[in-house]
Amino acid sequence: MENGKKRAVTHPGRGIRRFYPDLRRKSAYTIEYEKLYKKGYRGVIFDIDNTLVPHGAPATEEAIRFFEKLHTIGYSTCLLSNNQKPRVEPFASAVDSIYIEDAHKPSRKNYWKACERMGTTKDQTLFVGDQLFTDVYGAKRAGLLNILVEPIHPKEEIQIVLKRYLEKIVLYFYERDQRKSRL
Repeated sequence: MENGKKRAVTHPGRGIRRFYPDLRRKSAYTIEYEKLYKKGYRGVIFDIDNTLVPHGAPATEEAIRFFEKLHTIGYSTCLLSNNQKPRVEPFASAVDSIYIEDAHKPSRKNYWKACERMGTTKDQTLFVGDQLFTDVYGAKRAGLLNILVEPIHPKEEIQIVLKRYLEKIVLYFYERDQRKSRL
C-alpha cells in the first residue's frame, strides 16, 4: 500500500499479450483459406520476406500458383512490406497483387490503406506474417485477424535476429496461456 491506496497487481504477462497472434500456423501456404472465406473474409494482406519466400528471394512458382488459387477462391490480396519499391514491385507483379511498400509496420495506417485498396473492411481482412513485433502487432492494432507463420528461412538480417530472441519470450507465454485456456 502506498499512501493508503492499494496498488493494482497485474499478471506479469498481461502487457505482452498485445503481441500475441490470433492464430499460429506452420506456413502461409497451409492456412485453410477456403474456411476463412466461408466465414466472410475477402482480403488477405501478406508480408513477403520469410512469410512467402526466403528473405530477398523473387516470387517462386509456388507463390505464383498460391496467389492464383487465392484469387480463384475470391480473395483480393495486398502485399504490405517495410521494404522499398525495387524489392516489392517485381514480387507483386509476379503474383498479380496490389502492394504497399515502405509500410512502416507496425503503424496501423497502411494496414487500413491495404483494406481500402482491396475494397474490404477490417472485419473482412486477415493478415499473414512471420514477425510478432511488426507484422502481428501492427495487424492487431489495426483490428485485423492476424496469423503468425514460422519464418521460411533462418538466414535473416541482424536486427531481425535480435527481435527473434524477444519473440521467443513472448511465444513462451503465448503457448503457456494457450495450454491453460484448453484446460
